[in-house]
Amino acid sequence: MGNRIRTTHVGSLPRPDAVTAQLLAREDHGLETAADRVEFDATIAEAVEQVVRRQVDAGIDLVSDGEFSKITYSTYVKDRLTGFDGDTPRQPALDLAPYDELRRRLAAAAGGAQTFKRQSCVGPIAYVGQVDLKADLAHLRGAVDKAGLEPVDAFLNAASPGLVTAFQGNSYFASHEQYVEAVGDAMQEEYEAIVGAGFTLQLDCPDLAMARHTGFQDLSDAEFLSRAAHHVEVLNHATRNIDPAAMRMHLCWGNYEGPHDHDIELDAVLSTVLAARPSSILFEAANPRHAHEWQLWAAATIPEDKVLIPGVITSTSNYVEHPAHVAELIGRYVDIVGSDRVIAGTDCGFGTFAGVGKVDPDVAFKKLAALVRGAELASGRR
Repeated sequence: MGNRIRTTHVGSLPRPDAVTAQLLAREDHGLETAADRVEFDATIAEAVEQVVRRQVDAGIDLVSDGEFSKITYSTYVKDRLTGFDGDTPRQPALDLAPYDELRRRLAAAAGGAQTFKRQSCVGPIAYVGQVDLKADLAHLRGAVDKAGLEPVDAFLNAASPGLVTAFQGNSYFASHEQYVEAVGDAMQEEYEAIVGAGFTLQLDCPDLAMARHTGFQDLSDAEFLSRAAHHVEVLNHATRNIDPAAMRMHLCWGNYEGPHDHDIELDAVLSTVLAARPSSILFEAANPRHAHEWQLWAAATIPEDKVLIPGVITSTSNYVEHPAHVAELIGRYVDIVGSDRVIAGTDCGFGTFAGVGKVDPDVAFKKLAALVRGAELASGRR
């Protein structure tokens, strides 16, 4: 098939117990003393070094810090932005709402209820996360150097402006539009710092799909699509100083094993997704609800500067995919845009929330190894 197909994943990986303990303690009472900060950073730095090495040993080309410093991929921003407080109860996703017993069983299978705070915006927003951000950059740079990689081979996740607003409600701004624009202005500093350090910026954008049946479930389809288009405009403005080739974005319908029969269709949001500035797009392509959508990508007009990173490994099952099946899924996208514009990835992360996850940590890395082997087969290597 030509060029060697590289491999990556969505970002989060199962956190070691010591990391989870630090994150939960911070969630409960913050980093109250200088000693707390030192202990927190030392624990994260050691764990990031180990997880980068483990990714490299598995054969992953484009690695991350596992999101080890973040309790979740969205709500971590409460420690980096002013204006957030409280703990707002979440509504069940539309597909799960009718199934009380299923929700209980899913929580039990994942290791228990989510323990993070879902705060709301209650005041002006400004970026104050410089200490955390500097630590993230230093930890990943140290791990990458020890693994013999270049910074460009590593990526750091950051919440997109729209994602922040999908998880954290607005009790301050006069409109949602004003809210998301304020988040974009504040988060610009984090985005530019990640790329300025030589890493690839991954913008997590479940607000463009998952939020239709979760955070924005009270909107009509038309209202949601209008909001999603505005979110992309804000994202594009916040990243206007960044080369699109230094960015990737993740499209997601929710990393949980539910019915997903309320997922908005890809063809409804695809033009909005393609209008975003990041050159690479990570998306679900392995699970039973979205595996068929390669046909929609094949029918779409995909700009020549876009790189597709289909999820060819599921993230909610302990099944280890057969490499031949992985190669088959990869081949569908190679046929669409060519091997030089395909990177093999995962549907979502394996450690979306600290301390909560269905996939066994060791199995997660077996799945990544199957991803690598499948990419080798799809590249014509034996």
